Amino acid sequence: MPQLTEVRWHGRGGQGAKTAGYILAEAAAADGWQIQAFPEYGAERRGAPMRSFVRISDAPIRLRCPVRNPKIVIVLDDTLLGSEDVASGAADDAIVLVNTTMSPDEVRKQLSNPHLRVATVDATGIALDTIKRDIPNTPMLGALAKTTGVVTLEGAKRAVHEKLAGKLSEAVLQGNLAAIGRAYEEVREA
Repeated sequence: MPQLTEVRWHGRGGQGAKTAGYILAEAAAADGWQIQAFPEYGAERRGAPMRSFVRISDAPIRLRCPVRNPKIVIVLDDTLLGSEDVASGAADDAIVLVNTTMSPDEVRKQLSNPHLRVATVDATGIALDTIKRDIPNTPMLGALAKTTGVVTLEGAKRAVHEKLAGKLSEAVLQGNLAAIGRAYEEVREA
């Protein structure tokens, strides 16, 4: 039976969920996996809730629907915990990774399924320190690498470099790479 990992990103427009999903998919493709990545928007404006989906498999992916039963849920904005069921469809062995200053136990109390693995990291704080902007997507890739192993730390950094080099100044690119490393070290799981 093919191995399929489904990832669902929850964020707000402008936080980089779509870009992070594509970077994750490209990192997995570089490691030889079959991939699929696409966003889903509501009202298309900065700050509006949105989702991005990634599938990683060892076989061709024929699904063409949103991710309904994620193995990994990534939340870029913890205010979404109170406004939507980010854990919807996730099995007990799924992991929810949240950008927040809250502890994993505090986040778990806000989820519809208290049995999920929960990890937290202050990706916003890391982003503000390293890239001087409130865009938490690249730090979340570092936390994802540490908590799931779906991509390596080196693979995440390589994919960010390949995707963003030439689009960002060298200083901002290096800040993003530093953010990935810091989040890898600072993520907490319970």
